[in-house]
Amino acid sequence: MSSNSPQSNQKPDLDETINVTQAHGRVASETAATAREHRIADNGHEPISLWVIISCGLVLLIAGAVLGNAGPWFDYDALVKPKYVRGTPPGAPPEGPASKEALPAYIAKGQKIYSANCNGCHGADGRGGPTFPSLAGSGWVTGNTQKFSMVVLNGLKGPTSTGKDYGVMAAIGAGLKAEELAALMTFARNSFGNSTGDIVTIEMAQAAIDASKARETPGTSVTAEELTAKHNIMLPGAVLDPKTPVDPSKLTPVK
Repeated sequence: MSSNSPQSNQKPDLDETINVTQAHGRVASETAATAREHRIADNGHEPISLWVIISCGLVLLIAGAVLGNAGPWFDYDALVKPKYVRGTPPGAPPEGPASKEALPAYIAKGQKIYSANCNGCHGADGRGGPTFPSLAGSGWVTGNTQKFSMVVLNGLKGPTSTGKDYGVMAAIGAGLKAEELAALMTFARNSFGNSTGDIVTIEMAQAAIDASKARETPGTSVTAEELTAKHNIMLPGAVLDPKTPVDPSKLTPVK
C-alpha cells in the first residue's frame, strides 16, 4: 500500500498510551485548585485585612488608656459617696439567704459542727458506746446550760452524770466561736431524743466562753465536783423565741 494513500494519513485523536479518565481527573483537580487560589470575591464581601484589625485594636487600647485617666468621669472615689450602699431595686428579692425560724436554723448549723467534731466518739445517733458516754437523755446535756457548756469547752475528767468514769474527754469546743458553740449546744439539747425546745443563744454562748476563761484553772478538764459546785446554773442572756426569723448562716435575728 502506498504511503500517500488517504488511510495512511489518518491518526488517532489521542496517543494510545494516554489514560483518558486519569487525564480528565487531573484537569478537574487543577481547575478546582486554581479556583481556590484565585477566587474573586463578590463586591462588598471581601475579607477584612489583618492590618485593619490590628489598627482597630490599637485605637481601642489607646482610647481605653485615655478614658481611664479622664478625671472624675471614671473615678469611683469621686462618683460614689462614702459609706454608699446600693439599694435593692423595687420588687427585687432580698439579697442573701432566706431567713429561717431560729430553732431549726440553730439545729441545722449545730448538726454540721457536731458531725465534724463529735461523731467519732459519741456517734451519729449520740448514743456513744462502751468507751464514750451517751448524749441521749443525759442530764448534763438537757440540764443547766452553763454546766453543759463547761464540759464542751474544757473537756471532762472523771465520772459523768451517770456516775460512770470514761476517762478524759477532750476539750472539743475550745476553739469554737460563740455562734458555733450556741448552735452545737442547741443541737445536742434538741436531738437524739432530747427535746428541751429552747435555744442557747449567741449571747449565752459568749457568757459561757467568758466563764470558762475565768475558771481558777483555765485550760484544764472540769470534774463533776467543779460542775456541781460552780457551774450548775443557766447561762445568762435574753431568751430567744424559737420561731424568731434568723439568718441561717450568722444565726442573728432578721429585722
